[in-house]
Amino acid sequence: MAKQRAVLDKAYMGIAEGLPLEASGGDVEALRRDVQRLMDMEAIRQLKYAYFRCIDTANLKELATLFHDEVVVHFKGGSYEWQLTGKDEYISNVGQAFNSQAVGHHNGHHPELQILSDTEATGIWYLADNMWVLDHRFFTTGTALYWDRYEKVNGRWLIRETRYERVYELNSALEETPTFSSHYLGGV
Repeated sequence: MAKQRAVLDKAYMGIAEGLPLEASGGDVEALRRDVQRLMDMEAIRQLKYAYFRCIDTANLKELATLFHDEVVVHFKGGSYEWQLTGKDEYISNVGQAFNSQAVGHHNGHHPELQILSDTEATGIWYLADNMWVLDHRFFTTGTALYWDRYEKVNGRWLIRETRYERVYELNSALEETPTFSSHYLGGV
């Protein structure tokens, strides 16, 4: 019998309702706060989009600027589980995984963002990805649900916690190493 898995809902993810998404009645200051919340949501979207871009291009220098120093990372796949604490540990592990022998394609979709306060927010993202590990002739594809906690530090949103669990994952051995006509990390 298959192992019973947790329901990937907001309760399991620890995602609470955020501030209401409705315009405040009243003064200019209330309107300014409403606009700021919308700008914060856009800043968080751009933060996560940059995360996926930096992962696939192994841009570790820029990737490091997206995380809180004490970030908590927990990724559950079908064939792996990563649990890391701290930006340096996470960036080091990403650097080992994304190199000239890796081709990655990670897209985050359908953000569900909740602004909790002026400096705290959460987000749920739907991931679709492909990953080729060329030196092991291995291919992984699938989807996952990310859930993140964000913290605004000195006016910038940072990823404070990031977690995901696979919705599905397919792994397969490659008969031969694919020949890419373009492979950014491989210098092609």
